[in-house]
Formats: sequence, structure tokens, C-alpha cells
Amino acid sequence: MKIYIDLFVSWFKMGLFTFGGGYAMLPMIQKEVIEKHKWATEEEVMDYYAIGQCTPGIIAVNTATFIGYYQKGVLGGIVATLGVITPSLIIISLIATALSNFAQITIVQNALAGIRVAVCYLMITSIIKLWKSSIKDTTGIIIFCGAFILSYFLDFSVVITILLSAFIGVVIRNIRRRKI
Repeated sequence: MKIYIDLFVSWFKMGLFTFGGGYAMLPMIQKEVIEKHKWATEEEVMDYYAIGQCTPGIIAVNTATFIGYYQKGVLGGIVATLGVITPSLIIISLIATALSNFAQITIVQNALAGIRVAVCYLMITSIIKLWKSSIKDTTGIIIFCGAFILSYFLDFSVVITILLSAFIGVVIRNIRRRKI
């Protein structure tokens, strides 16, 4: 029973204290999932993030579901998912009732602007960590550059870009294995 409580509480904290979505949540996931509870390795979390990006839904929810499922099956996935979404449901309900009354107040607008800047910082930090753990060789750099060009400059579908990147990664690894 303790593992279910730990899953719910850990993901609840991540959902409560992380602003900016899944990428901004990465440092807290690293601390809770990898370092504190050792539910997954850094490489596994990156894999869950990649899969979460490819599947429908929110990355944070998908990652919570994967890690919960990995720990305790379907029930673990449900508990972790409920943990990560509960704070959002509560906060959004409170904000929705109050925001319409306070949205025009200058201090509220300034607070939201400040939050956006902090979220940008968290996203950049996450990108740097993803870069360090994911791009380890020339192949990774080539795939990254290709994916960036397709997505940013050519407005190519993100899903197709990810699938194409996965395909290229598999092909290159198989070619390298045959040379050895």
C-alpha cells in the first residue's frame, strides 16, 4: 500500500509545484523519480518522455502513467496519473472562478508575466538536461539537426518527425552493428 501512497504523493507534489507543463517538470521528476525513489533511471525517464511526446495527451500525465505502470501495473499507473492531475484540477477550478474577476488588475497581469519568464527558464534547463543525456554522438547530432529543421523551418508534423527520427536511429544502429 505504501508504494501507492508514495506514487500519489510524489506525483501530486510534482503536479502542484511545477508550472509550465511536462518539460518544466523534468527537474522535479529527476529529483523524485530518479534520485529519491529510484523508480526509473535517467535513461528510462528520457524514454518515457519520448514516448509521452509521441502519444496523445499531456507529457506529464503520460510520464506519470508510464512510471506508475512500471512500478505497480495498471493500478500504479492510475494512482500516479491521479496524483499528477489532481492539483491542476483544484487550481484550475479556483483560478477559473477568480480570474474573470481579477484578470484586469495590473498586479495579476504582472504576476502572470513573471511566471511565464520563470517557465522559460525551467524549459531551457530541461532542454539542456535532455541534450546532455540524449545526444551522445554524431548520429544524435545529425538526428537532432534534421528534426529541428523539419519541425522549425519546414513546419513538418512533430509526430512524423519523431517517428522518422526513431526509424533513422534504428537503421543507423543496425548498420553500425553489421560493421562490427
